[in-house]
Amino acid sequence: MVFIFSLLLMAGIVCGQIFQLANFHTFISFATAVCLAFIMIEVGLEFSIEKRSIRSYGWDSLIAAGAALLPAILWIGYFLYFLQSEWKSALLAGLSSAPTSAGVLFAMLSAAGLSATWVFKKARILAVLDDLITVLLLTPLAIVIHGFEWKSIATITIIGLCVFASFRWQNDIKWPVTKKWLLIYSFVLTSIVFIIQATTHMHLDVLIPAFMWGCLVKLPKGEHAVENDGPVVHMTLDVVIKGLFMMLVGLSLPKIVMGTNSLTATVWDVLLLTILANLGKLFLIFCYTGEANLKQRLALGIAMFPRGEVGAAVLLIGVGYGLAGYDNTLAVLSLALNLVLTGGFIWAVIKLLQSNVQKT
Repeated sequence: MVFIFSLLLMAGIVCGQIFQLANFHTFISFATAVCLAFIMIEVGLEFSIEKRSIRSYGWDSLIAAGAALLPAILWIGYFLYFLQSEWKSALLAGLSSAPTSAGVLFAMLSAAGLSATWVFKKARILAVLDDLITVLLLTPLAIVIHGFEWKSIATITIIGLCVFASFRWQNDIKWPVTKKWLLIYSFVLTSIVFIIQATTHMHLDVLIPAFMWGCLVKLPKGEHAVENDGPVVHMTLDVVIKGLFMMLVGLSLPKIVMGTNSLTATVWDVLLLTILANLGKLFLIFCYTGEANLKQRLALGIAMFPRGEVGAAVLLIGVGYGLAGYDNTLAVLSLALNLVLTGGFIWAVIKLLQSNVQKT
């Protein structure tokens, strides 16, 4: 399935390069935002915090911040010092390397029968936290790029209220949470955000409001995926929306530019950036030394390698903030390569955990 998502992303990029889609820009942007809201609502549904022991999440939050920021810092350094990129472009490209694909990660680890492992339980917390941290960093980054004005204050206020509500009233709303209803919520939330953007010209995105809504709605106990609408509809809607999102992201990206760089140089840049992004996640092997052995911690680091819908969303927002040219090309191709390699990452996690069990 991840390979299909990669193909859809590349198909969208190719179609976007060939066809002139300027007349459909508003429709494509809205449809992309609806799909993204659907994905972020799912991320919010999976995000569960035990309020009675909320202090215990402080350490996890710091580790998740490290797992998100280190890949970004490595990318920013590469773009600045090796590619001589403009600092704004380097920051935007770097941030797109930070988030782990929580949806892809949960689905593949569950399918591999690893739901009961320490790695899955820890990755489930860290993946959502590093997605959230990355999304929250977009606002100060937008202020750095666009300058501090009243719209920035309003955006920070709205985002702050959304984050507060996500924790304060988590699982308090008992509304339907089937995939059909999640799609309806996504459409309504996106419409509200687009109206706010059109009337105030604020740099407000649907990610945080959608995440908040996923946190507020109560997920039936013991479920990680909502199947009240039947397994066939459940899987079909989920796959179609995520696949459509990847294609729409490809359609929304600006022209691929290689400039004076050769194909060989581009391939090497993509490979090195992909390696750096994943090396940053291996920071996790130095954490949780009192909870897990080295193989488990290495498996956790590799489990955080997959990039997908959230990384694509951050990349798309970066394009809206001015990311373009060769930097954008490298970020897109690295995302696609990482998606293709996801199956190999999960295979490595399985092998590490199997060898750990056999040894013990």
